[in-house]
Amino acid sequence: MSKNYGYACINMQLSNPQDFGGKAKDRITTNRSMIKRTFQERGIEYASSLSLLNVLDLQKILEWNVQHGIKFFRLSSNVFPWASEYQLQDMPDYEAIWEACERAGNYARKHGIRLTSHPGPFNKLASPKERVFENTKRDLEIHGEFFDMLGLPRDHYAKINIHVGAAYDNKPVALDTFVRNFERLPASVTSRLTVENDDRQSLYSTQELYDGVFSRTGIPIVFDYHHHVFCTGDLTEKQALELAISTWGDIKPVVHYSESRAEEKKDAKIRPHAHSDYVNGPVDDYGYDLDVMIEAKAKELALFKLKKNEATCLTAAA
Repeated sequence: MSKNYGYACINMQLSNPQDFGGKAKDRITTNRSMIKRTFQERGIEYASSLSLLNVLDLQKILEWNVQHGIKFFRLSSNVFPWASEYQLQDMPDYEAIWEACERAGNYARKHGIRLTSHPGPFNKLASPKERVFENTKRDLEIHGEFFDMLGLPRDHYAKINIHVGAAYDNKPVALDTFVRNFERLPASVTSRLTVENDDRQSLYSTQELYDGVFSRTGIPIVFDYHHHVFCTGDLTEKQALELAISTWGDIKPVVHYSESRAEEKKDAKIRPHAHSDYVNGPVDDYGYDLDVMIEAKAKELALFKLKKNEATCLTAAA
């Protein structure tokens, strides 16, 4: 079957044009932000102006992706700087931001681009602390609102992916809390939320997510190849992948692929879980049709290298 490759959040060539023969002033990015002190000094007006620049540049990145045959892209979680401190509709540039989002979403649909997101690790629906849940809820609400502004479907094709977050020394209780808190989220989030297997035995394997999350909520599982190496749940890679795929119903599954930075750099001092700059593959799809998010520090450059490696292997095998 086919694999549709994507990359996450930052285009290295567009965000750092000076490193590729261009000029720094021509930088294209959706990650403009500021430190907290700047936000406190300049407020929502400055956050609004940065947000508008970010969503305008999203259109440019999508156009670049189409020109280079890339139809899968993870949206940045930093499009709206310090958004937890205000309501998006209160931004002075909200109307222009909405219109730019609408254009970008229409462009994505026209060209068959799948857009997803992966909110940060501080999102912990399994936390027993109400304050942590409220912060998590607010961040996920922002992602859901952004997806609605883009006109993305309220289903798992436009996934918002998180980890369970922690076990708090009692996995069954933590999973119970996760399920209860999931039910407290708005439809803009619950209709899109997915969970991902972890890279530590103390957290959650694909099997544990299937039993403790999917079977109780219907939340699909994003299978991470690299994480599975460190937390197998007594399943082979193929078994875990197939179990995750079974949770997606009629929607094309998303998987994550990365490789060890320690192996890439031949440095045993580097934590083996860390992501490499580039990936060599091959990505074994075991005959399934998958959207594969490449989680490598070199972003689209890593994607291009992987595709080149696969093409070379196919030529050699012919």
